Amino acid sequence: MAIHLALYDSFAQQRQAIAEDRIDLIYANPYDAAMLVREMGFMALAHPAGLADEAVVAVNAGSAYQRTEDLQAGIRVASTADPDVNMMGMIMLEPADLSPENVKSEICSSYILVAKQVMNGNADVGIFPARAFDGFSSMIRGSLRPLVRSEISVVRHMLLAGPKALSILPALREALLSMPSDEKALPILKDLGFSHWEVSSQEDVEFMIDLVDTLVS
Repeated sequence: MAIHLALYDSFAQQRQAIAEDRIDLIYANPYDAAMLVREMGFMALAHPAGLADEAVVAVNAGSAYQRTEDLQAGIRVASTADPDVNMMGMIMLEPADLSPENVKSEICSSYILVAKQVMNGNADVGIFPARAFDGFSSMIRGSLRPLVRSEISVVRHMLLAGPKALSILPALREALLSMPSDEKALPILKDLGFSHWEVSSQEDVEFMIDLVDTLVS
């Protein structure tokens, strides 16, 4: 089956493509899942086993800030445009009465640049996906100090299928679930960083959407 892979330079471009009905299969972040499922008719397909989306809020290793409650309005917060990671990061800043309205936000093009801004003192706080933070070199991790790490566990990226792809959904799911028994597919799973796919039920994605809505409100 011929499939065209579309890569987008920003979340805004991807959302525009979704709105224009140009996407039939998508590895969606939890933040976009609500729109895709409830407005565009997408259905849950599968998700990587053991890869929940979590976030880390970190400061410079030499920062005077020792806990979240020490942070004050007006601090400089560096992050990327990743909506679900930023959502979790800002939720973890709420104990300090911080919100997007009373911090100075700086959007960087990569998490390495977020780390650089914090390390160089150009930002007081950086928001990272936990996997990205844990994957930094020992030098970078040693220059940063986590203040808080989320433990939500049920918020995750999912493969979703749009209305025009629903007819092939069973075949796609079977192919994904059989990857661990396919020698040619094993290196792909290794490169992706997980051992196998798990079925995402529609109940799973609806529960996650409801949880994200509750966290945001």
